[in-house]
Formats: sequence, C-alpha cells, structure tokens
Amino acid sequence: MVVGVILACEVLFWVLVLGGLSARYLLRMKRLSTVLLLLVPVLDVVLLAVIAGHLATGGTADAGHGLGALYLGFTVAYGHSLIAWADARFAHRFAGGPPPVKPPKRGPARIRYEVAAWLRALVAATLGAAALGVLIWSVGDIERTRALLQFFQPLAMFLVIHTVISVWDISSALGRPAADTREDGAAAAAGAEGAARR
Repeated sequence: MVVGVILACEVLFWVLVLGGLSARYLLRMKRLSTVLLLLVPVLDVVLLAVIAGHLATGGTADAGHGLGALYLGFTVAYGHSLIAWADARFAHRFAGGPPPVKPPKRGPARIRYEVAAWLRALVAATLGAAALGVLIWSVGDIERTRALLQFFQPLAMFLVIHTVISVWDISSALGRPAADTREDGAAAAAGAEGAARR
C-alpha cells in the first residue's frame, strides 16, 4: 500500500509542477500556477500521514515504509531545485526567457556549485534518517519497525559516495588555470544578468 502511495505522490509531484508551469507560461494564469505549485509540499504531508497512520494502527513496517521515509527526505531536499530546473526551461521555451544556465565547469563558481550540491545531499540524508528515527521512536516496538533499520546504511553510503564525488570535483576545480576561472565567472554573470532581466 505504501509503495503505491509513493508512486502516486511521485506522479502527482510532476503533474503539479508541469501543470503549474503550464498555467504560468502557456495559459498566463499566474494565480492558478501559484496554487498548483504550493500544493507540491502537501504531497509530503499526505505520505507522512499515510505511513504514520498505518503504523499507529498496529501495522508492521516493511520496505515500503522505509522507502517512504527516504522519499520524504529527498523530495524536501531536492524538490525546490527540480522545480527551479523545470521553471528555467519552461521560461526559455515558452516565455522568451534566457537559456538555462549550465553548471560552471571550474573555478570558484564550480566549488560553490559542488558545495551546494553536497549540502542538498546532506539535507536529504539527514531528513531521511530523521524520518526513520521518528517512525521507530513513535511506534516504540522494535519488532514492528525492524525493517526500517536496514535503510540507514544506504543513506550513509549515498552520503559517502556523494562526498567523494564532490571532493574530487572540487579538487579538479582548484587545479584549473585562472583564465578559465575568469571565463566561467563572466559566463555566470551573463546568466545572472539575463535572469534578472526576466
């Protein structure tokens, strides 16, 4: 049941995002767009209520409950950036906005990009672990929540792998010549100016 709710939430996430952006850029209905996009966080509340409600009524946790907790952490951490990613492409395609700014390849801009990406990963892992911990604590029965314990390790592995990749990319960015750094800085400034004009 919980897996079905997760899949429904994922589908509804994109329905609300694409519907909201379509209302803004295709139908020119900004108020409707705002309402649809504001409904996105409601999906997290619904999923949390379903998981907590099932366990509170005597249910036993399984892999679906663990996936639901991880899904909550990742949607909170990455949801805004996904919406911003889609918004930039809708604005460019349908409203004459500037081309989406590509991630910087080197220099300080790349370092800031990697640090921000790592922080999002940290938030996702922390929230996922917190959700698992709250579910285990609230039920208060280790036998009914034993399945949730196996999801802490994947979270730790995700964060370790992301940390290694980020450190590698930051090290590469630090080794680039200053001329490349100035080039990336100019490109980032041009992208920011285009976004400001929009």
